Amino acid sequence: MNRALAVLTGGAFLTLVLGVLGSGDPLPAMLLGAVFTVLGIVGFPWMRRHGRLGWAVAYVAIQLPLAFVTFTIDPSVGATLFLVVLVSQCVLLLPLPATAVVVALTPFVHAGMSWGEALREGLGTLAAALFAAVVTELLRREQQTRRELAEAHEQLRDYATQAERLATAQERNRVARDIHDGLGHSLTVVQMQVKAARAVLATDTARADAVLAKAQRQSEEALAEVRRSVRALREARSTPPLPEALHALAEEISAAGVPIRLTVSGADRPLPDETREALYRAAQEGLTNVRKHAHATRADLVLDYANAVVRLEVRDDGTGTTDGPSPGFGLMGLRERAAHLGGRLHVESAPGRGCTLSMEVPG
Repeated sequence: MNRALAVLTGGAFLTLVLGVLGSGDPLPAMLLGAVFTVLGIVGFPWMRRHGRLGWAVAYVAIQLPLAFVTFTIDPSVGATLFLVVLVSQCVLLLPLPATAVVVALTPFVHAGMSWGEALREGLGTLAAALFAAVVTELLRREQQTRRELAEAHEQLRDYATQAERLATAQERNRVARDIHDGLGHSLTVVQMQVKAARAVLATDTARADAVLAKAQRQSEEALAEVRRSVRALREARSTPPLPEALHALAEEISAAGVPIRLTVSGADRPLPDETREALYRAAQEGLTNVRKHAHATRADLVLDYANAVVRLEVRDDGTGTTDGPSPGFGLMGLRERAAHLGGRLHVESAPGRGCTLSMEVPG
């Protein structure tokens, strides 16, 4: 807009020069017009750049008398265009009330004429000034809207980048939890079965062979779990009801050496996939810890369908600890799952009193 006003100012000066060349003494009007033009082309951009109201008022206080005197010397179209340019500059420099004062003063440039002619010419000048003010204000708002849209677009691009990074991090965490809770559990069971087979290999080969057969089946199930996880990245998979899945898990751990008793209370009801997955993984992690760390002789697995929440609990009669189980990746993953669903995970352990892991989520 600065460039457009500079071109308009130069055009007004050129019009003024062409208008006064045939007059008796064109020098005063040309000199005043030159001063107005230089200030308009050089001073106005500087005023906009620094944005100080005091300097803007001083600029207008100089340019307005220059335009009036120039018009008094030579009341031509060029001098009128100076007023139009000045009104447009006021819209960009001054508050609206101050601009309205300048617009209201422009008709008084015809004060030296007769009443009828002054009224006619003054109304024309006022209309031109109002038109210039309105058009300039519309252009200013349009430019401001474009800047705001550009800034909003840039912010949206930043937000999209941040959302993409967050989604990538969340997906990495989800895959890591699934690997730990699924494949990690299966490999732990296989490890325990291989240890048991090695312990009796020298004295009871038949039993060792039976345990190794279980380990082989478990490793095959682990491989199937990996394939299901990979397939789940491409398509949704069907899953059995939670009580049925927990029953199979309890039988698996019981076969590995620790008797598990499953108790389901409350009316079974469908659960969202994320809720079901979180509860199943909590049972899996709790029972895996029972096998690996608790030195327990038995454990209880409880699934309770309450009114507004579903609670899963794993209790064992093992040795327990003073500080509870170490906060490994498994428990960290369970806490993330529970927090994501608006629930909570609680672990309680004491020496000689076993350990209790419970997860409670809405459902």
